[in-house]
Amino acid sequence: MSELADLTAEATGETVGEAKWAALRELERQCPGLDKAAVLFEVVAEGERGILGVGYEPARVVAHLPAEAAEAAAAAEPATEETGQTAEARSLVAQIVETLGVDADVVAREEPDAIVVTCSGPDVGLLIGRHGQTIDAIQYLLNVIAYRAHGEEKRDVVVDAAGYRARRQATLETLADRVADRVRESGEPEELEPMTAVERKIVHLRLKEVSGVGTTSEGTEPNRYVVVLPE
Repeated sequence: MSELADLTAEATGETVGEAKWAALRELERQCPGLDKAAVLFEVVAEGERGILGVGYEPARVVAHLPAEAAEAAAAAEPATEETGQTAEARSLVAQIVETLGVDADVVAREEPDAIVVTCSGPDVGLLIGRHGQTIDAIQYLLNVIAYRAHGEEKRDVVVDAAGYRARRQATLETLADRVADRVRESGEPEELEPMTAVERKIVHLRLKEVSGVGTTSEGTEPNRYVVVLPE
């Protein structure tokens, strides 16, 4: 007989999707490491949008986690507790993933230079988007939110999926080389697109030992960018 009972969590939201996300987060709080695929949802109310606020009713959902799944999660190796900006970053990405309808697990970890939020699953290509436009937009949004919430004390947030950031680094290094060649030929400085501190560091390090050019960062967060200068 199971030592644990079924776990349930009830939540509301403007849409059924938002209510499901909130209920799932509550279950994760009760049972860290749960298998999301084992969670069953009961839609209690679809909700009503109303007109000009009149007649509005939130969607209401109850999430159920069977006892067997709760036991499996309890037996698994406990996850590292997330606090502060790390927990905020993971929660925001998880909400975005849920809203986009992407089937992915979201994990956040702290590294020396940044907080890295990694998404894994069969549908992460949808999260990356064409030429990385979607994942770059998500990363930019998280860094704007972090800056507004934590100011200069905030840490950079890197959002990754399916090894995209490694490919992004290769792209940035190639871009840095091309810009350096143009700057040496023209003798004129060239500005790059706004980047996070982590991405700017990639460019600075790439061109550090390149003769004939130097680099500096200008602008204010979150729109700070690299300028490649002739020397």
